[in-house]
Amino acid sequence: MMTLTQELELKKKLLQESTKLLNTQIQAAKEAMDEAQESANEHHGAIEDKFESFREACQIQRDMYARQLDELITTMGVLKRVNSTKENKEVSFGAVVMTELQNYFIGVSLGEIKVDGESFYAISGLSPLYKAMEGKTSGESFVFRDKTYKVLQVF
Repeated sequence: MMTLTQELELKKKLLQESTKLLNTQIQAAKEAMDEAQESANEHHGAIEDKFESFREACQIQRDMYARQLDELITTMGVLKRVNSTKENKEVSFGAVVMTELQNYFIGVSLGEIKVDGESFYAISGLSPLYKAMEGKTSGESFVFRDKTYKVLQVF
């Protein structure tokens, strides 16, 4: 078993890693949006119809990246609410959950994150998996998709 200090240190690392991942995604969406805008602008002066439709296509693409960017910024806002100095006694928002099968970090959906050689799955507080484990404490079990998970530790 880990000490509280080790647990909170791990939670802090998970939060930093999640933030880094999200920032990379935000940066990529910004760059893609800017590129699409530049492509549209380059053809601004063209009179021909085909350039007009190309420009529209660029604008549509830019809007798509803009929406993606908005979603990522919203996600970052949710992640910023995770308190890495708080110990969670039960599975709730911001908790790290160790089970016999997998480890989870409850915050935002980011997929697999590796910290200190261990894998954690960053999942959202809105996911069906989270709903299945919500409120559980160490030693309790929950069932998700016909699999029984035993909670070994929550912090």
